Amino acid sequence: MTGDAGVGSRPVVLEPVGKGNRAAILALELSPEQRGFVASNAESLAEARQDDEAIARAVVAAGRVVGFLMYSAPDDDDEATIYRFMIDRREQGKGRGRAAVAEALKEIARLSHIRRVSICYEPENEAARRLYASFGFAEKGLDEDGEMIAVLELGR
Repeated sequence: MTGDAGVGSRPVVLEPVGKGNRAAILALELSPEQRGFVASNAESLAEARQDDEAIARAVVAAGRVVGFLMYSAPDDDDEATIYRFMIDRREQGKGRGRAAVAEALKEIARLSHIRRVSICYEPENEAARRLYASFGFAEKGLDEDGEMIAVLELGR
């Protein structure tokens, strides 16, 4: 996996969420048909403030915040979970999502205690299904909320 998202797209970096990028994260928008698939960034940032295990990241391309991602990687578990991920509607279709997932997986893989990564998404979200499958995530079934769980073994 590399941060290169393909020809014609610029790589992205993940940056910790802080005062300098919080407003830009809150200003990100999903397309109308995607709004039911992901919690709002305001909800996610509020959750991150309350949850010591939440690791929130701004997805940045060319110096601008283009997306948001949040995961957990508890010290007492060998599984990390990516549970929030979105790319602004104006930035979709440019390889930003693929590059952000690649960067998140690289960041998570550097955590020596993590052996696998799980992600969940609405079963109707075909774009998410295709994206995660392209990285090797295998669907394991629905959780108690009806979301699809997919898992990637890091192969250490």
